[in-house]
Amino acid sequence: MADETLDCRGLICPKPLIETQKKLRKMEIGKTLEVIGDFPPSKKEIPDAIIPQGHEIISLTEKDGVWHIIIKKMK
Repeated sequence: MADETLDCRGLICPKPLIETQKKLRKMEIGKTLEVIGDFPPSKKEIPDAIIPQGHEIISLTEKDGVWHIIIKKMK
C-alpha cells in the first residue's frame, strides 16, 4: 500500500505526468506514491521521466486498461 494515491483516470498527456511531478514535489523523501491512470502512453511516459529524476519505480501493473505505478520518492 502506497503512502499517497494520485488518480489520473480520464486525463491525457501531458496531464498525468505533470500531476505526478507536482505531487512528488510535495511529498517527503522515502514516501511512496501510487499513480492510477488509463491513458496508455502515460504508462511509459511517467517512468521515463521519473527515473532520470532519481526516483524509483517500485511496481507497474495493468488490468483491464487501468494501470498502477508505485513510485518511491528518492530525493
